[in-house]
Parts: sequence; structure tokens; C-alpha cells
Amino acid sequence: MPETFKHTFDTPVFKGDVAVPLGLYIDGKWVDGANKTTIDVINPTNGKTFTKISEGTPKDVDIAVAAAQKAFETVWGLNTTGNDRSRLMHKLADLMEVNEDKLAALEALDNGKTFVWAKRADIAHSITCLRYYAGWADKILGQVIETSEAKLTYTRHEPVGVVGQIIPWNFPLQMMAWKIGPALATGCAIVMKPSEFTPLTALFMTELIHEAGFPPGVFNLVNGYGSVVGQAIAEHPHIEKVAFTGSTLVGRKIMEAASKSNLKKVTLELGGKSPTIVFDDADVDQAVKWAAFGIYFNHGQCCCAGSRIFVHEKIYDEFLQRFTEHTKTLKVGDPFDPENFQGPQISQLQYDRIMGYIDSGKEQGATLHHGGNRVGNEGFFITPTIFTDTKPNMKIVQEEIFGPVCVVIKFKDDDDIVAQANDSIYGLAAAVFSQNITRALSTAHKLKAGTVWVNTYNMLYPNVPFGGYKQSGIGRELGEYALSNYTATKAVQVNLHIKM
Repeated sequence: MPETFKHTFDTPVFKGDVAVPLGLYIDGKWVDGANKTTIDVINPTNGKTFTKISEGTPKDVDIAVAAAQKAFETVWGLNTTGNDRSRLMHKLADLMEVNEDKLAALEALDNGKTFVWAKRADIAHSITCLRYYAGWADKILGQVIETSEAKLTYTRHEPVGVVGQIIPWNFPLQMMAWKIGPALATGCAIVMKPSEFTPLTALFMTELIHEAGFPPGVFNLVNGYGSVVGQAIAEHPHIEKVAFTGSTLVGRKIMEAASKSNLKKVTLELGGKSPTIVFDDADVDQAVKWAAFGIYFNHGQCCCAGSRIFVHEKIYDEFLQRFTEHTKTLKVGDPFDPENFQGPQISQLQYDRIMGYIDSGKEQGATLHHGGNRVGNEGFFITPTIFTDTKPNMKIVQEEIFGPVCVVIKFKDDDDIVAQANDSIYGLAAAVFSQNITRALSTAHKLKAGTVWVNTYNMLYPNVPFGGYKQSGIGRELGEYALSNYTATKAVQVNLHIKM
């Protein structure tokens, strides 16, 4: 049997014991991986291994898919009512509320995000998301379509079957909720792979799913590396749909594997290089605070991070000064210190990648206006960083950094700023700051982005769709829009009294 991780937290924000199973969860049971091997889990605050999880293999994926298929065909899918699915989902949300401090502590431990923000944002949003989709479970409706009085014609939205879900390390619990919410509501059975960097909240949530009473096989969790378990999920012939959140590079590979196997449905929520546009009539104080939240929240490890900040030349100097002063107030350090806003980056790999971009910016002639340094002597902490005097072709302007690094760019012309903002292979999100609502909305409508915030940033709601244009992905998460990802539409035509 797999081991259990037991940890006693004694911090200013949470004191208590937490136990987390470290195995794979298949067909309602905790098991070891087929090869009996493990993966180290690293604490990003000090770079040290603090536990090991069971490592899954393609064989384990095969077993999990078979369990999910059996559950779908016998006790789930079309064999259960929306009311029953809703009841189980609400019970899961209840258990999350009871354990919200434990979930936040686990997020802070293996992800490095601050406990305060994990509880306030990630945990709270995840609970709300599950309740939102629990409300949809008995409202998956088709239509009656008029063809003739001699026929009854209607549509059904049926669950697609077994779905594979691959979640990232930057918002482990929140992305889990985004994925399982619509899948469970529609009646699909799930095989999930959490990130090997941040598996603890998914493992703990799996215990809650078990406790809530979901039938064995409805939800299965297989730890492992993306190149092994993720690949096996993407190309599995009996998985009918795969959902992935992560990099555009990996998204391409998943789409290729899906097309070469059984042409499974694919939704991809990928990278971004989101623009923040600050016009000269903006409330500068609010624009500064929201722009900082847009880039530095979650240590800049957000696919929708506002990493390109365009400021009108009339207020550029004032904005830059106040933005810099505000950035200097953001404290970086121990995720369990309630005074800290930013914790460490997720890994040595990500730390090195971000520092490489900072070096690139300096080498290509940009001005390092603020930050760009390591914080402390251990772990993966980086100072919030601002570059100025950039050129459009610089790597720090064009490529996703996925860290607390932004460029602040001066602009003059309203029409030209739309072209600059759209000058990206990505199109996930954008923001516009102006007190002229006509100007703000006119600009928002011209931006090629799946989400445009006006006078705010990083505000997400379970009932509002989220996804990207261009190379930021395919399909939408959240809202009613996400339900279509997990259903197939069937048209039924009934001959009432037409004779041949």
C-alpha cells in the first residue's frame, strides 16, 4: 500500500496536522504505481525534498481508464440522475469548506503561494466553482425542434464518456475544480493527472471525493510525468476528451497525440502575454494597484498575467514612479507569513528560466528599472521586476516569462496601441484603464483576447467563460460554455404517422 504524508503545521496562519495519501487513486482504492517507483516533491522555499509520491505509468493509465469506463457504463453517466450528481458535488464542496485551512496550507507548502491568498482566492473560488456546476447537473437540457406535425424531433446532450484531465502547477486546486466541475455535472468519468511539482492538494481532494461518496471509478487520479502519464492520457483510444492547462508547446503535443489516436475532443488553456493599457484619463492610483496585481499575483505565474503594461505618454512618468513605489511595498518571503504577498517560484527550473529572461532583457538593451534579483540565500525567490526602454522584438516583450517580470511601454496614439497590444502570438487576456467608458469599451472590442478587463484585473468567476484567442488555446473553461466540452449532441427523430 502507498505511504501517507503526515505533516504538522505550526505557523502564524495555520496550526494543525494534515495527512495526505501519496499513491494513485484508481477504482476507489489507493494503490502504488505499476513500477513501484516514486517522484520527489520539492519545497520551493528551500529547494529540498519533503516527500515522495507514487509514480504512475501508461499501464496505470490503462487500468484507470478501464475503471472509469466501467463506472460510466454502470453507475454513472446515463445511469444516474442530475439530482444525484448535484448532491454529491455539494457534499464535496461542504467537505472542502470544512478543510479549507488544510487545503490552503498544502497549496502554500508545495506550490509556494502565500497561505493568505491561497485561502482567499484559490480555495474560495474552487468551492464556489463546484457549487456552481452542482447547480447545472440537473439542467443539461436539449431542445424539441419543429420539423412537421408527423414527427417528434428533439436533441439530447449526453456525457461523452471517459475524459482525461491534465492540470498545471500554478493553480493546482483551482484548475482541478475548473476541470472536474463540468465533467462531474454532465456525468463523465475522469482520469486526472496532477502536476508532479504540486500534487498534494489533488491527493487531499481525492480523499474528499472518496469521503463524499462518489462511486468507485468515477474519479481516478494518476500521478506522473507529463511525458509519460500525460502522453498516455492524450493518446489513449478509450478517452473521449482531454482537457489540458499549461504551456503552448505541450498543448501542441497533446493536440497531435489526440489527432493521431481517436480524434478525441480537446480543450486547451495555454500561455499568454497579456497587455494592460493605461490611457491618460485613467484613475492612476487604481491603475497602478490593478496593474501590479495583474502581473505580480501568484508570483507572476499566471497564464493571463499582465506582463506588457502600455501607458499613455502624458501620464507615463507619473505612472512609472507610482507603480515602482507600489511594487517596492510588495513583500517577498515565507508563504506562511501573513505580511508577504509573494512567495517563491515553483522550481529551480522555473527560477533559472525567469532569471534567463531578465539577463536577456539587459543584454538586448532594455533598462532594468527595478528588481531582477534573488531574494534570500535558499529557495526560488525573485524580486518583482520592471523593465523600461524596450523594443517590440525583444524576448521580454514577445515571450511568456511566467514570473514576476513586466515591461512598461510608452504609447501615444489610440489606434496604434491596439496594434501594439495585439502584436503577440497569444490572446488570452487584456486590460484597459480609462474613465471614459466609450473609449474603454471601443478599445476592449478591438483587442484579440478571450477576456478583457476594464479598470480591474485577474477577476475570475465560475459563471464567466475563460479561454484564449490565437495560440492561447482552444475552447472555454467556466460558465455554461464549459458544459459543451463534456457532452455530445444527439438528434432523435421519431416518426409519428408518416407512411412510406
